[in-house]
Amino acid sequence: MIPIAIGLGLIMSLIFSEAFGLAAGGMVVPGYIALALAEPVRVVGTVAAAIVTFLIVRLMGRFMLLYGRRHLVMVILVGFLIGHLTRLIFGRPEVPEIWSFEAIGYIIPGLMAYWMERQGALATLVSMLMAAVLVRLVLIVAVGGVPIEIPSW
Repeated sequence: MIPIAIGLGLIMSLIFSEAFGLAAGGMVVPGYIALALAEPVRVVGTVAAAIVTFLIVRLMGRFMLLYGRRHLVMVILVGFLIGHLTRLIFGRPEVPEIWSFEAIGYIIPGLMAYWMERQGALATLVSMLMAAVLVRLVLIVAVGGVPIEIPSW
């Protein structure tokens, strides 16, 4: 299911980019978010990690020269660290599942933050969620309306 979701996410990202001029938070992001829509707390945790990453890199930009490849790598690295921090805090066994705000994947928060910087946070989040919902709908139709198994991240 993961390769199909990623492939559909790539197609949906391309459609959104060509039709609306908006990136859906990175090419692979809609596929991963689509798989996690049954776990809204994780989606919220991922978006929160992306926003924190966005804010940290903005602050770092006041003190460092961040441009081009260096900027992209810094955003991905900070997103990785923030995402890992969510796993350390919320991934412990004593944390109730309802409070499991673990970020999805390792580079997803960084990719989302990168596009938030490039095209704005609201445009990125709205296009990413719309693309993810469309991918999820196609996945549901593709498997005949059967509930989709959630992968273990």
